[in-house]
Amino acid sequence: MKTMKHSSKLLAVIGVLLSLALIFTLASCCGKTAPDADGSTPTDGVLASKATIGVLQYAQHPSLDNCREGFIEGLKQAGLTEGTDFEISYENAGADDALDQQIAANFSAKNVNLMCGIATPSAMACFAAAEEKNIPVIFCAVSDPAAVNLTEGNVTGTSDKLPVEAQLQLIRALQPEAKSIGIVYTLSELNSVSTIEDYKAMAPEYGFTIEATGVSSKEEIPLAVDALIAKEVDCFSNLTDNNVVDVLSSILEKTDEAGIPVYGSEIEQVKNGCVACAGIDYFALGVTTGQMAAKVLKGEATCEEIPFETISEFAQYFNFEALNALNITVPDDVAAKGIDVANAE
Repeated sequence: MKTMKHSSKLLAVIGVLLSLALIFTLASCCGKTAPDADGSTPTDGVLASKATIGVLQYAQHPSLDNCREGFIEGLKQAGLTEGTDFEISYENAGADDALDQQIAANFSAKNVNLMCGIATPSAMACFAAAEEKNIPVIFCAVSDPAAVNLTEGNVTGTSDKLPVEAQLQLIRALQPEAKSIGIVYTLSELNSVSTIEDYKAMAPEYGFTIEATGVSSKEEIPLAVDALIAKEVDCFSNLTDNNVVDVLSSILEKTDEAGIPVYGSEIEQVKNGCVACAGIDYFALGVTTGQMAAKVLKGEATCEEIPFETISEFAQYFNFEALNALNITVPDDVAAKGIDVANAE
């Protein structure tokens, strides 16, 4: 009898253990927060497990740094918590195309949950590395996504297409007698090539000719600047060209000595010595990009379901110290619409 009682107790214990095991197995298989009554998923504890996001930034300069910081902020604004819902694996390629591709390949080998490519070369590298595994890619600061084949597939993001016409209007307002604009750009940066075409198409309407010089490497930029100075251009207009931005300080040394103003393409370039610009906010661009990534991570939409966005809003920024040094007067009505970078955060 004792044996039978012991056997019954043992069977009961085994039954309880099996029930618990089944519960834990089902929980681990589901692994997701239960949806609300309307079918949506709550933002708290939204991800089944912590997602790894590979962030690849093409070069180290303030505008791209702002993109990265804004991207993380956008994820947080969308209800995700760093360290709980996601972790960032950040790499900088230092404007090295080979390293750029290597880092993207490493992200793919590690099976990250999502890649973010900041600037066109990194976006292209991420998409190429992610395509076979169908890892979602979100890009930031790609001026012309269609030109670099980033409009189809498991990819979306934000375009930083420059407000070229607004820039031409600004230059005309500040330099009424100017006739020629010099631009240095990298031949291999398709964004820059596309933007040069925009400048050439719109410049005649504002009475300008464009003197554009393409370079193959960063080392060629000083000679290109010297050549444009020798042509007596009335000003330079800088793009978001990564190679050119990387040596902006040395360009400004030459142009300041020659008494030629340089117009930037975003606030950080104006803070660093360009006289003015009509440009977008790269932190805000990053925020929008991060919010897109959050939708993908939360399962609210796929990249294919999210069209890439071109940020159309821009502001005018002025560096009055640089303007005064070159004896350029900003009309009151123009100054009233702009932002003095000395007072900007």
